[in-house]
Amino acid sequence: LPPIVNMAFRQQRVFSILARQGSSFFQAQRRAGQNVQVALLSSSAYPPHTLYPMPALSPTMETGTIIKWNIGNGDSFAAGDALCEIETDKATMDFEAQDDGVLAKILKDGQAAVDLAVGVPICVIVDEEDEVAAFADFKIEEEESASSSEPSVAASSSPVPVQNVEVTVSLEHILMPSARHMSQSKGFDATGLTGSGKGGRITKGDVLQAFKDGVTLPPLATSSTKPASAAAPSAAPVAPIPAPIVVGDVVIPSISTSGTFTDIKNTGMRKVIAKRLTESKSTVPHFYATIEIELDNIMALRMKLKSMDVKVSVNDFIIRASSLALRDVPEVNSSYTKGQVRMSPSVDISVAVATPGGLITPIVPNTDKLGLSDISSKVKDLATRARDGKLAPEEYQGGSFCISNLGMFGINEFSAVINPPQAAILAVGGGVKKVVVSTVYDENKEEQEQPGVRNVMSARLSADRRVVDEPTVGLFLSALKYYLNKPELLML
Repeated sequence: LPPIVNMAFRQQRVFSILARQGSSFFQAQRRAGQNVQVALLSSSAYPPHTLYPMPALSPTMETGTIIKWNIGNGDSFAAGDALCEIETDKATMDFEAQDDGVLAKILKDGQAAVDLAVGVPICVIVDEEDEVAAFADFKIEEEESASSSEPSVAASSSPVPVQNVEVTVSLEHILMPSARHMSQSKGFDATGLTGSGKGGRITKGDVLQAFKDGVTLPPLATSSTKPASAAAPSAAPVAPIPAPIVVGDVVIPSISTSGTFTDIKNTGMRKVIAKRLTESKSTVPHFYATIEIELDNIMALRMKLKSMDVKVSVNDFIIRASSLALRDVPEVNSSYTKGQVRMSPSVDISVAVATPGGLITPIVPNTDKLGLSDISSKVKDLATRARDGKLAPEEYQGGSFCISNLGMFGINEFSAVINPPQAAILAVGGGVKKVVVSTVYDENKEEQEQPGVRNVMSARLSADRRVVDEPTVGLFLSALKYYLNKPELLML
């Protein structure tokens, strides 16, 4: 049987055995840990029977409600039949019988079957149908509350011994330490109880059971053998109470907590940006990957080009390298549209440009087919017209990938928000001088690269997890680093 059902029927078996041995059901419930009292004669007045308790049909079930009984008094049943339907804390479940039998009497039904504690008897089961009539007057009563005015049989004026136990210890040590602490902390003398411990000693459980059964214990005697001088120690000198200081009305100056401010009305562009970024951050599952890239080779090549009167920026190198990396890893050059991934046939990189009205991302179409000089002139033209507000809609709507560079503002690293429906955006920080220890071993070189100070840039890619996964982003960033470490490839 399942552990829960097995536990419930072990309780049933305890109740049945104790009833057949002549024990009252109150003793059976006390041993099973239930707080109920049964008013019945000795079991000799009834044929052999079994009391079915409320079962624990779920691990967290403490109480249950019987919705309906599927059989009535006097009906027989077989193993596996559903006796009743019980509503637990999880769901409504059938209480199935484990053995054949006859339902002698339903103990809990209707309003009396609401929120029953696990273990409370709900019915009487017998083996033969002719034994049903003997249980017509069988009753179970809830244990009387402490506020009831009716006298309790268990509440007597003197301790009630449960069984005859030979006491072999002195009265001084009759109480176990825990029992002594329990009784004395409540101001009672528990030495008159019958102990269930070894040698007749009174345990903490005996004291708790006496409190539970309403046994009246004598008050704890107070000792009067102490000398009066010890009970009344000499009083220490008391310092005079200082006169109260009269304080006049304290004037609390009013403090103004409001400062001066100016409300600036949002432009239409900023409203659109706020709406789109809020929607992106709340609906697009962003994840981030960061890589560090050395810029020393780019800086050296840039100086050579400058000497030849060719002016390109580091950002131009990054745009060119990103376009080639997108061509190598086309999964990143995608968008998420109408619940599906759409791979773009061309590499159209959007470049974030700050304007007085807000951030705008003009597009460099077919970026992978442009050289460094073409990219440089194109970006300069787009940035100038973006600040002047002269961009056409098709020049800033669309794009397959976005780059935001804050390195020129002294920002080392940051995380950018994806511009839907694009699947990724690259956040580029400024170059920082760091001590770099090379871990790449080149067997073709006699002397390996030595540690040194390098100009290192941080690039963080924000990607849409619905479109690309972590390995794909890793491939893209590796390709980007490869091209930036070998800037001569960007000249082709």
